[in-house]
Parts: sequence; C-alpha cells; structure tokens
Amino acid sequence: MSSNPSISSAGAVGAWLTTTDHKKIGRLFIGVSVLWLLGVSGVATVLGFERVADTSNAFDVDAVPQLFAFARVGLMFGVALPLLIGLAIAVVPLQIGARSIAVARVAALGFWSWASGSVMVIVSILGNGGPGGGNIDLVDVYLLGFGMVLVGLLAAAVSLCATVMTARCPGMSLDRVPMFSWSALVTAVSVLLTVPVALGSVIYVAVDHHFGRIVFGGNKGIDTWLGWSLGHPQSFVYALMSFGILADIAPVAARRRQLVRGGMLVAIGLVSTVVLGTVSQTPQVFEWSGTATDKVKSLIPYALFNLLPVLGALIVLALVLFTLVNGKPRLLAPFVPAFLGVGMILTGMLGNAVEHLSSAGLAGTVFGEGVSYYIGYGAVLSAFAGIVFWAPKLWGSTPPAPAVLGISALAFIGIVLSSLPYYVAGFADQPAGAIGDFDYSGPTSLWNGASMVGHGLIAVVTLLAFVGHFRGRTVATEDPYDAHTLEWMTASPAPADNFVETPRVSSSTPLLDQKIPAEARS
Repeated sequence: MSSNPSISSAGAVGAWLTTTDHKKIGRLFIGVSVLWLLGVSGVATVLGFERVADTSNAFDVDAVPQLFAFARVGLMFGVALPLLIGLAIAVVPLQIGARSIAVARVAALGFWSWASGSVMVIVSILGNGGPGGGNIDLVDVYLLGFGMVLVGLLAAAVSLCATVMTARCPGMSLDRVPMFSWSALVTAVSVLLTVPVALGSVIYVAVDHHFGRIVFGGNKGIDTWLGWSLGHPQSFVYALMSFGILADIAPVAARRRQLVRGGMLVAIGLVSTVVLGTVSQTPQVFEWSGTATDKVKSLIPYALFNLLPVLGALIVLALVLFTLVNGKPRLLAPFVPAFLGVGMILTGMLGNAVEHLSSAGLAGTVFGEGVSYYIGYGAVLSAFAGIVFWAPKLWGSTPPAPAVLGISALAFIGIVLSSLPYYVAGFADQPAGAIGDFDYSGPTSLWNGASMVGHGLIAVVTLLAFVGHFRGRTVATEDPYDAHTLEWMTASPAPADNFVETPRVSSSTPLLDQKIPAEARS
C-alpha cells in the first residue's frame, strides 16, 4: 500500500469510476439522482414564485418552456426512476442470494450513459437548447443527451431483469423472490417494453431537427412527440418499485409473514398494466356523451389504462394493512416513509383517473402537474424508506429513528403543499406550463404560493436527508430489524461477494424460518 495520500485518494476515485460492484453502482445512481432532485425542486420553487408574482423577471419568458421541460424530464428520468433503479441494483442481488449483479459492466455502462446524458440535458437547457429553445446546436445536444439518458436506464433495466431471472440462489423460484426484487423485475420488464418506444421517438425527432425541421415540428415538436413518456399513466411505471419497498418492509413491521403472498405478487403486476398506454401514446379519456354503446366503448380503454393500475395499488395497500392487523405491529421507522410514499403515489394515480374524465375539463391545466409531483415525489419518499431500511447493508449503519420520522413528516408536508394546490387550481382552469396570463376567481396567489413553499421544503428536506449526515448513526448488526429475507443473513455492510457461501432456500422467508420452530410456522 502507498503511503502517499494523493495516490491513495486517486486509487479510491479510480475504484469508484471503474467499479463493477453492484452496491457501488447503485449508490452512484442514488447520489446523482439526489443532485437532480435538488435541481428539480429548486427550479419548481422558482417557477412557483413566478406564478405568484408574474410581474417579476427572475428569468426570460422564452426560457419558461425549457424550465418546465427541465422539471418534467428531471422528475421522472433524473429522479424517480433512476433513484429506484439505483436502490434495486444495490439491493436485489443481496435479496436473491447472488454473488453479484448479472452483466455488471452493462449496469455500470447504464450509470455512465445516464449520468453523461443528464449533464448534456442540463447544459443544453442552460444554453437555450431545450424544447422550444433558440440555439439549434444545443437543441441537438438536448436530444442526444435525452437519448443517452434513456439508453442508460435501459441498460440498467437489462441488468436488473437478467439478475432476477438468472442469478437466483438454489431453491429460490420466482414465487419465492422478495417483493422488492419482484417489483424490480416487473419494473425492468415494463421499462424494456416502453422506453425503447420513447428512444425511437427521440431518434426520429433528432434526425428531423438536425436535417430539416420539417416533419416533426422542430424544437417546438419535442414535447408533442415525447410528452407521453413523461406524462400519465406512463409515470406509474417509474414509481412501481415503491410498492415492492412497502410490501417488503410491512411484514417486518408486523412481525409475521406476508399474508396472501400470491395476491401481493399479482397486485404489483397489475400496476404495470400501464404499459398498454405505450401502444396508443395518447390519453384514454372517458366520454360521457353519446349513446350507452359509445360510453362502454370509451369506458373499456379508460379503465384498462387508468383504473386497472389503481386497483393493483389498492390491493397492495389492503394486503399490507391486513398483514399488520393480523400481526404484532411495531413502529419501524422505514415503514412510515414507505407507507406515506405509496399513499402519495396512489393520490396521484387517482388524480390521473379524474384528469381523464372529459366531464372534469382538466386537460391542459396544472392539475396534471399536481399528478406528476404526487407520483414523482412520492417515489422519492418511498426510495428514502428503502435507503434507510437497507442502509445497514450498504453503509453498515442504521439512521436514528427520530431523524427518519422527522424527515418523513417534513417530506409529506412538502409533497402535499407542492401538489394539492395544483389540483384545486386545475379545477379553476389555471393553464399548465404558464407563469402568467391566467386569472380565475379564487386566491391564485395562495395556491401557487403554497406550491412554491412545498417545492422549497422538498429541497430543504433533500439536503437534510441525503446531503447532510444523520447524527447518532449506530453501527448495524447483521439483522438489526429482526427481518425475514436473505440479505439479512450476511454481514453489515455486505462484503464484496455478498455471501461467504451461496445460500440455499426452501421458502420466501429463509431467515424467518430459522427463527421460528417448524411446528409454530404459519
């Protein structure tokens, strides 16, 4: 070993830059996603301020469409999906008894492609090259960066899917896979079915923009052709792993096995039915007008695309509560943000169902922004729960429960403040993507001001939770939560190869089986 600190530091940096350790790759995704979250919440706060005082000039009015694009792209492809993918890359191999993640270099490539594309997207928007931007060359850079972001997420999804399908330890059939790993598989498959369609759209818009700007609307047509990938219900896919996090934490909090396990597996799968929307790439709206036959024809696709995923989410919550009621529940700190996060996502899903009722008249209003923030920020809160829950395996320490509960409460308040006012303002016909030129009866400053405060609070909570360090961290044992699944059978933090010996399982809760005598198992 070298005694020169600079050489040692360079070696440490090089190890991170070239790592194929899934735990490090996952933490890299998480770290950059946090930076994205700070940017998104900061920009949303400024946009909220402009809506409250539309006579101010914090930035040029021509930059408004690009800043809204930054918030939309960043929330879904910079924060929600990569944050959860990063957590899954770090945790899933441990859960299924694998020594490493499958095709680890593909996972690493996924991170670097996504991170590089993120930088290009941000730089292009700063240089007037986002959707509707005036700098032709930087618009090309934006599209290239967006494409690299999607390629990176696809590569990470391939690695996750391959891991769950091929790297499970002996005895672990798919029906025995922990819920978070199951939700990671479902998400990965959903991403692989839908995101390539968005990537194809990026390619033909980029080619048209570079060579002629004739067919697809040039810089102003970007949102037209790619908006579906950032909208609803497609956004449900990006938050889907949140349900797996809650489903894994709840039995530990209840101190008993997950009841109706098969129902939970199916319910998480039901949420993924939103991939059907990729076929049409247009909102499926329920039209009340017309004959009874017309209503039925309108109701069927509306229900398949908008209501079936809601049914899956409701079943997940119902089974979680059923397990808690029939167990011996205790206050487990990570359960609180997991439950609140899924609650916020469900509120967004229900809002999406209302938004797609033609009689509600919400198309083109800020109601859709409220849906996005409920889903995106709800996914962040759920990911925070997962990071806290699996912190012993990633960092070897357990965050203090009071800090976790306090941050969860502040985040919940921030999500409600940032999102709910837009639900109200949407019914008052406040247009989406505009900072002025709207007026309606009611306290416009109140709703937009409350949302501004909510976004600002999210930024503050992010600094407290992810950038700052919890005081009072305790060194974690192998199993600090009295948990049930394989990852808690190895050391904290997990060693390089995860397990000394490849484990063998005979049920979905191998660690719990060791703790409960056979005659007492239920």
